[in-house]
Amino acid sequence: MTATAADTGRRERAWRLAALSTGQVVSWGVFYYALLVSSTTIAAETGWPLAAITACFSGGLVASALAGMVVGKLLDDIGPRVVMTLGSVVGVAGFVVVATAPNIPVFALGWIICGVGQAAVLYQASFTVITRRYGERRQGALTILTLAGGLASTIFAPINAALLAVLDWRATFLVLAAVVAVVTIPLHAVSLERSWPERPPPHPDEDVHTVTTVLRSRRFWFLEITSIALMTAIYCVTLNVIPLFTEKGFSFELAAVALGLLGAGQVVGRLMFLLIPRGAQPWMPMMLVGVLMTALLVLLAAVPGPPWLVILVGVVAGAVRGALTLINANAVSDRWGTRNYGSINGVYSAGTTIVGALTPAIGALIAAGTGSFAAMALIMAGVAALAALLARGT
Repeated sequence: MTATAADTGRRERAWRLAALSTGQVVSWGVFYYALLVSSTTIAAETGWPLAAITACFSGGLVASALAGMVVGKLLDDIGPRVVMTLGSVVGVAGFVVVATAPNIPVFALGWIICGVGQAAVLYQASFTVITRRYGERRQGALTILTLAGGLASTIFAPINAALLAVLDWRATFLVLAAVVAVVTIPLHAVSLERSWPERPPPHPDEDVHTVTTVLRSRRFWFLEITSIALMTAIYCVTLNVIPLFTEKGFSFELAAVALGLLGAGQVVGRLMFLLIPRGAQPWMPMMLVGVLMTALLVLLAAVPGPPWLVILVGVVAGAVRGALTLINANAVSDRWGTRNYGSINGVYSAGTTIVGALTPAIGALIAAGTGSFAAMALIMAGVAALAALLARGT
């Protein structure tokens, strides 16, 4: 390949990665964070119970997890352009249904439609694109992609709040739906591969892993249980950090700032992921995360103050959560290769996605049962310690 051809190839890959990352910022900012910012406003303007509103959103995330198993196979079989472009269209349609819903059942239906679209445009689909596109050189691109996704709340939370200051929530959601349509649909239609290049047949000595063979393996179930335990532990605590910190005497405003800083810590964690040696056994990063998480959750539960110290622990916990995102993105390819990554990862990610949807409620229920969010954090530290022990089996 000539120098000019090599430069052209690098520019094309950079453009494709920039387009995919932009789509992540917009899709996460609208399909995920818009409801988190607007839920109390929706409850106030409609009279619907806040718990019902968040339950509808969680139902959409569960739908996304289930649809992801089909989407992963489609990405492997026909490539990403049609799948992710249609995903944007379906997501926008669902969001419009949400914005115009006259009652809770239609609101819930809108989130389920939106969840099907999410399955084809958020991280899991994009991880498949990056893994198939870059192969063994995927780490840097995955880091850039997740760094972009981490900026979604930073960019869109203020935009959403500003829109709510001048519009009602329905008009705000319609504006946001238009933003997704105008940005992501053409980006996906133009920048993504129409189909994957034909792969050479496997070498006779090469193991070809399929969903069926992987699901029959003990290693997969150790990985699934370990990942679910880690997700449960870190998300139950970090997504309930505002009540945890107010329980320690923080003002609501300071606790909200701490939550934002915890999100910033995820960016640091994703950069630190690049420091993991390439030759490390794939179970080692997961075990390390479990050990660190155990210690940090104990500290979040036990340290009463001063506020700067508690917030610092929270930021480090955010960094561990950020690293876990990339560890999960590589979990399937590090163990079973990239040949059927989309199909296998769709099944693997279903459990963790469902857990991610339920953890805010799980954390709150455990806190209610034990009498405090600090006690809940200690229980989650035990769950993280169990995950660290199980990691060796992955």
